[in-house]
Amino acid sequence: MVHVYNCHPFASQQIVPTEQEPGLFCCGGDVLFVVSAVGCKIEAFSLQEDRCTPFCRFSTMGNVLRIAHSEVGDYLVTIEEKSSSIYLRAYTNWRCQTAEKTRVGVRLLGHFVRNSSFRSSPKEQMEIIEIPLSETPLCISCCPDTGDLLVGCEKSLIIFKLKNEVLHEQLSALDFERFLILHVPGWIPTAVCYCAGYIAVQIDLEVLVVKLEYVQKSSQDVSIMLGNDERTDDKPDLKRQASQNETDDFCIFQKHQEMLGQAAVECGVSVTPEKTGVDFDEDIKIQYILYRRFAPDFFQGHTVEETQLRSLSLLPIYRTGDSNHCGDVRPRELLNMLCFFSLPNTGYLYSLKSPVELISNYQYPEKALAAVLSTRFLYVITSHDLQCFTVRCSALAARLEDPYMDTTMRALCLCKNHLILLSKADVDSDGIDRKVTKSTLSKKASFKKKTPEGGHGWNLYIVDNIPVIQLYREMVDYSKKYSASNSQSQNCVHLLCEAHLLLRAALMDPMLTKTDEREELMVAFKESCILLGDCYSRLDTRESHLALPYYKMSGWSMTDIINRNLTFSQKTHTFGKGFMFYLKNSLCDETGEELSTDIAEQVLTIFSSTEPSQLPHVVCSPSMINGNPATTFTCLEKWEAITPSVTVTLTKAAIALKMKDLQLYKRQMDRHAEMLQVYGFIEEPKLLIHRTPEGIKPTALACHLRETQDGLLVAATVALHENGKMKLTEADVFFKVLCKETGHTESEPQLLVDFWEALLVASAQESIIQDLLFKLVSVYIHRISAKENLGIKPLKTAEDLINSSTHYGLIFPWVTVITPAHFNIAYEYQEDLQKLQALLCGPSLEVSSIFPLLEHLSDKDNAGFSVHVLCASKQGQCEHAIVKLLDTCPEAIMLYANHELHHDKQALWWQKLLPELCERIKSSEDESDILLFSLKETLSVIAMELNPLDFLCLMPDDGMAAFFLPYLFECSQKSLITQGECN
Repeated sequence: MVHVYNCHPFASQQIVPTEQEPGLFCCGGDVLFVVSAVGCKIEAFSLQEDRCTPFCRFSTMGNVLRIAHSEVGDYLVTIEEKSSSIYLRAYTNWRCQTAEKTRVGVRLLGHFVRNSSFRSSPKEQMEIIEIPLSETPLCISCCPDTGDLLVGCEKSLIIFKLKNEVLHEQLSALDFERFLILHVPGWIPTAVCYCAGYIAVQIDLEVLVVKLEYVQKSSQDVSIMLGNDERTDDKPDLKRQASQNETDDFCIFQKHQEMLGQAAVECGVSVTPEKTGVDFDEDIKIQYILYRRFAPDFFQGHTVEETQLRSLSLLPIYRTGDSNHCGDVRPRELLNMLCFFSLPNTGYLYSLKSPVELISNYQYPEKALAAVLSTRFLYVITSHDLQCFTVRCSALAARLEDPYMDTTMRALCLCKNHLILLSKADVDSDGIDRKVTKSTLSKKASFKKKTPEGGHGWNLYIVDNIPVIQLYREMVDYSKKYSASNSQSQNCVHLLCEAHLLLRAALMDPMLTKTDEREELMVAFKESCILLGDCYSRLDTRESHLALPYYKMSGWSMTDIINRNLTFSQKTHTFGKGFMFYLKNSLCDETGEELSTDIAEQVLTIFSSTEPSQLPHVVCSPSMINGNPATTFTCLEKWEAITPSVTVTLTKAAIALKMKDLQLYKRQMDRHAEMLQVYGFIEEPKLLIHRTPEGIKPTALACHLRETQDGLLVAATVALHENGKMKLTEADVFFKVLCKETGHTESEPQLLVDFWEALLVASAQESIIQDLLFKLVSVYIHRISAKENLGIKPLKTAEDLINSSTHYGLIFPWVTVITPAHFNIAYEYQEDLQKLQALLCGPSLEVSSIFPLLEHLSDKDNAGFSVHVLCASKQGQCEHAIVKLLDTCPEAIMLYANHELHHDKQALWWQKLLPELCERIKSSEDESDILLFSLKETLSVIAMELNPLDFLCLMPDDGMAAFFLPYLFECSQKSLITQGECN
């Protein structure tokens, strides 16, 4: 529904001093181009803030049917008719026509004059470029981003790329190159638009929007057709022909249809790209964006011709950064693309960026002749009225009626802050012109429109918009009148929203470069935010939550906003739903603003009377740090008497600490078991941690738990992490800050390591697990290698972790031989070593990830040696491990072999272990009982695994065969038994 308000965005108007009756006109930059009604003369006028002055004039080669201007390249393009033939022409360097009798050059597309005289003395002159086409051009559009040209023809759409052809060092010229042809069978376009790759095509009752997508070049042809039916130019769309086929008696129309996004592929309209000989660096795909079809509604009193679609346009919305110190505007970013088209009584505005959606439809009070869209307003002309709509969802209609009933508005276009309007006189049936008396096109200025002596009844006007700030003030004044009459009126909010969006659109304007103007707009923008916040905070509607973002955008402090609403509540004796929503979220946001004692007490009073269930959460907010603890404790006790909970009890304990009453604190903490207290911390994390703008800050309760109940603190922090209330990085900072206050300077304090170990036991997220494993291994290795005695007992021993977590495995027997329990190492390092060994014996640790850490751990002692051998074994380097063990700790070799040499590693018994033992026994000067025992055990295993022939091949030929004979006999007996069982 359109809301109509008496707000006029027009400030002044001028009459364009044209010499002849205008026919067509368009704008480009700060220039207005007017084509005479005869059609062969173009006048250019310079548009300035307070005047419109002639700039130049030049003749065209034919009668102009369509005209468009491109700011990129500063060229005009026209569709002209001459001698019953239609031509497409581009006019470049038209500004040279400011001088009288300036030369004009005419050339074909892609052809240049390159003789020696031209190269030696380049002359600036206007050029007319003939663009040959095999089909009749019907409509044109220039891309505002690139200057490329889109031409709509009877059977296809043709894109010409704008390029700058360098003729020689002193001169270059604009030219076009045929880039792409899009075949759209069955569609004869009445209008086209082209912007940033988006192409909009309009026929009588249908609109199609597609987008050109550039993808990596493949071996496939660039021609791509989307849709269910495969059609070519040789096989036209029979279904569409049938639907458009007319007989003498009736006409067939299809029903209304709207297809958005990917669904538009099924619209039945095929768009086929065709190469033009230009080298494509990428392939081109057609992405369907929007399809809309209308059926004529004759009940509204319109003919078929009147029902046709009109005013198709694409409007890009850009975001741009501030200007740099040189005043240059930074590259802009496309935020959204809007598409507008109109029926006689309704206009439609679509957003084409994901998701594609209808964001507004405008119901006109009477038949519209034309419309033009800007970033702030939609301007619509009817036969007698100029109507102005804000561009948001069919919101404000600031309508201005023209009392002239003898003039008809025919056309309009937009140039920055100027609206160009053409009006022509209507003649009564008796042939007498109606009297022209007086017109007021805005409340700011008026003028008399007199019929010229020549008798013509037309005028071309330039209507200027008033400054945005002035219009904003007027709209705010109107909203105050609505609010004074009815404080619950939705019209007040509606009007303020439109005023706010006007300021927002002005701030997003890429052309806004003046610092003082931007600052003035920002002040008004923040004022509009606070006014909207006030409205939403006091209205009891489903949109009341919008008070929060508007108050935030205003930049006002929480204290100021609370005072504003306290003043309002004194009149109504209530607090608005939106204000309570703002207050709750602001206290939870932890913005760093500390309320004074008086304001904090007011906040307690507000929540005690309206939402007492929120008291624990409010009290724990960092903003309430200055609140009176005695008053706070009393409020909590009253609420606990009604609804007892663990969270309220924990909050009371925190307040008791603030009051330095340890006995009261202990009584509160003893009321619930630690497991229930963990649930209380989950419900209100701010009992333990505050996130201030300066960073993570532990609460006084957390500091006290560190000294008295560190296990509860760790368990609560793990629970917060697992419930998504605290990130791992935040927990790391939390414990580091917490332990730093006690004088611990190490980078990873023991309480943090306890937290990592507890979280590793509880977590099921693989990414978290791998991160924790790396952190813990790093700490364990650092402590073992640095040999620093912290003197702090960990919460869990290695045995506890092995029993409670699958990530810590049982330590292998051969490892305990290298580093037995009575190993000569401090207790803390024994625990760290066993934890590290348990992780390496477990299934989760990726050894390759800790190789950089192993460089800091020496293998000269047994502790480091055990870790290095474990890592080598886990990497499959068993041969290396066997050599290392035989060199350093041969007592562990058999336990190692029995544990590790299985399956694909079994062959190492006779391929590696047996030769190493024989070699070492032979080279040993003293007979080693350990090596002999290991050799006998190895031969026993080999005898059970190999057949006699293979075992015989292993026997040495150096006179030691007698030692192997008993094992050969054992191997033969085993073989005979196996054969007997098989027989």
